[in-house]
Amino acid sequence: MELLTGVFSAFGLSASAGLNAYIPLLAVSLLAKFTNLIELQSPWDTLTSWWVIGAIIVLGAIEFFADKIPAVNHVNDIIQTFVRPVAGAILFAASAKVITDMSPILSMISGLFVSGSVHTVKSAAIRPAVTAFTGGVGHTPVSIAEDIIATFLSILAILIPIIIGIILVLVITTFIWAKWRKANALKAG
Repeated sequence: MELLTGVFSAFGLSASAGLNAYIPLLAVSLLAKFTNLIELQSPWDTLTSWWVIGAIIVLGAIEFFADKIPAVNHVNDIIQTFVRPVAGAILFAASAKVITDMSPILSMISGLFVSGSVHTVKSAAIRPAVTAFTGGVGHTPVSIAEDIIATFLSILAILIPIIIGIILVLVITTFIWAKWRKANALKAG
């Protein structure tokens, strides 16, 4: 069971990084520094350095405000296209390694894929739809909602990772069901 919770935690943290790279990084850094909820192994224990924590706070503040300003948020999304998958890779590798001896390369690729997928859906589907329906006015509330979801998902991934597993199963099941329905509709029509 401990193996599964470590992997679920890794998935949850890297998915959260797809929405906001700095919230889950800060959560992991602070919890590893001040509690025994997370114990990072080398080289991931570097996340508990005050320099790293300070950099995460500064970059997180910049990203927070940049994502709330119209037009600047588009530039921010372009920059975050590179940052969020890297953060997800780091979080997946750091949290999966706590429980398992999973290959760091496999962990990082998994984190890149998970956070990159979440970021791609957000920036290529959700944000353009918000722009189309609200004329850009909806970006600030959507950005705030993304930050809240990233925070909530990070906390769940750390404290109750089995919930992440349940969410993961539901998302995969829904995706497969939707594809199956679409395929049957095409056959029938």
